[in-house]
Amino acid sequence: MHAWEQIQITVDYIEEHISEEIKIENLAKLASLSQFYYQRLFSRLVKKPVNEYVKLRRLAKASDALLDTSKRILDIALDLGFSSHETLTRTFKDAFGITPEEYRANPVRLNNFVKPQLLLNYTLVDENVPLIADDIVLEITRQQVSSPQFFIGLTAEELINQMSRGYKTGVDTLGKLWDAFHESKSAISELKADGAELGVAYPGTKEGYYRYFAGAEAVANKPPEGYSSWELPEGEYIVCSFEAEDFEHLVMDAVYKAHKYLFERWLPNHKLHVKPFAAERYASHSSDTTCMEIWVLPEVME
Repeated sequence: MHAWEQIQITVDYIEEHISEEIKIENLAKLASLSQFYYQRLFSRLVKKPVNEYVKLRRLAKASDALLDTSKRILDIALDLGFSSHETLTRTFKDAFGITPEEYRANPVRLNNFVKPQLLLNYTLVDENVPLIADDIVLEITRQQVSSPQFFIGLTAEELINQMSRGYKTGVDTLGKLWDAFHESKSAISELKADGAELGVAYPGTKEGYYRYFAGAEAVANKPPEGYSSWELPEGEYIVCSFEAEDFEHLVMDAVYKAHKYLFERWLPNHKLHVKPFAAERYASHSSDTTCMEIWVLPEVME
């Protein structure tokens, strides 16, 4: 058995027993490793110490449970292994900047630490061959864009270290940007009827920042006042398509895993360099959407 498989066994165990007391010595036995080597290997592969990871996954479960207002916050805390209401409140605020009560009263999308699927770090598939990993289905294809495609929407700029890709906790600021776009989308006459929606991450205007565009397909590159535009240039794109069981898992867990697989595994192993943007394309950024595509454009090497 590979080392990553031993760690994945314990990651799966933690998820299934998240409400119980989880001891490192038991996890190490499950992985057939010493406690010292187990903790070292876990931190290396999961990017978090064991106890920190357990806490973050409990917070992810708590954020879901808090949306059910019929449950008392104390009961949620105890059900997920927190010793008290106060402990959950303190831990939740440290991670997200708001209390469970504030989150329940005004729900916002949160960046939670994603349960890793380590298989994606060690498996390489050919183009047009679906990869089934844990709770997602992923496939790499190529698509040709014969003429530029135009999109109109809103743009935000934030620190790169605040980018949500499964490692950081906090309020999802990009979710707020999408909400703002959807509130005004119907008033933008330049948009195509039933056109695709597009989210694009690309370099910022200042060092240490990146920009993100959230918008929909338009008839021309002529945004109205107060909006910005994005042009998807012509070329042959590498497209990573993936599905998830629902929209929340799609835009939080699945998109993180797909980005990680594409940029850290598939592209480097194919020795491909891409232009400095990544476009996330959906039929609609709405609650009934369960599939998405990541589009990147390879650079032509001279």
